[in-house]
Amino acid sequence: MVEPSTPSSPVPGVVDEIDPFIRRLTAPNPSVMTGPGTNTYLVGNGISAVVDPGPEIDSHLDRIEAAGGGRIDYVLVTHTHPDHAPGAANLAARTGAQLCGYDARDGFVPDLELRDGDVLELGPVRLRAIHTPGHASNHLCYLIEPAGAGMAKEDRRLLLSGDHIMGGSTVVISPPDGDMALYLISLRRLLGLDPPIDAIGPGHGPILEDPVTEIESLLAHRLDREQAVSAALVELGRATVDELVAAVYLDVDRARHPIARRSMWAHLRKLAGEDRAYSEDPDDIGATWTARPS
Repeated sequence: MVEPSTPSSPVPGVVDEIDPFIRRLTAPNPSVMTGPGTNTYLVGNGISAVVDPGPEIDSHLDRIEAAGGGRIDYVLVTHTHPDHAPGAANLAARTGAQLCGYDARDGFVPDLELRDGDVLELGPVRLRAIHTPGHASNHLCYLIEPAGAGMAKEDRRLLLSGDHIMGGSTVVISPPDGDMALYLISLRRLLGLDPPIDAIGPGHGPILEDPVTEIESLLAHRLDREQAVSAALVELGRATVDELVAAVYLDVDRARHPIARRSMWAHLRKLAGEDRAYSEDPDDIGATWTARPS
């Protein structure tokens, strides 16, 4: 078995071997939201797939095509946000690959719609779709696992997590398509997979080698934040999203508060679904919220 290469910081334009049949190529789109850039993964041997070609940047698509060695059979997206999906149709047209994803949205129109549990056979490995709504309602993670006889049982099961789990930062949950309650359910589901995940290849950032600790940490962070939101709302009596962000996100640079307000809104909508908070218009990010009596 080849020992995996897992550089701590992905470098745009550089192809990294993650496992014997998985390589990573990071797009040149670094930002506050994307970290070093969007991670594109090439999976398989003989029959091959590309996951998340990223934005439509010709130089990046050229590198993906070259790394594919002349054969790419499937082009997949984890979800249709602009840092993951726009390059997919162009890459599929270049290579004759089937375009795959959860549904048609945001200008993305798949040839093959994938649902939870659907499997693509990619030579020595298989790719299994896992529906993980929360960050986006059409979000899929892809579990890469050995495809049967001839594979060492020690070979890793790597989850390509898109934006469901990111290396180095928490995920923004932006209603109405983003849903905090579903996000937490989806995280807990990953902890229950059998056989368990051995590592996570996120859509941004380095490979995560301790999935259980990573997921449990994310769950604890979100629940701690939820408790802080609930306590602040009780203390203030009535408050807007922006007032709650100022009271709760004291550990976050104020320059990022416009981003944090989306997740604050998602927390409040979750509390409303549990009858712990109330707003006359929960679909309006500018509405006023009150705590429900316990």
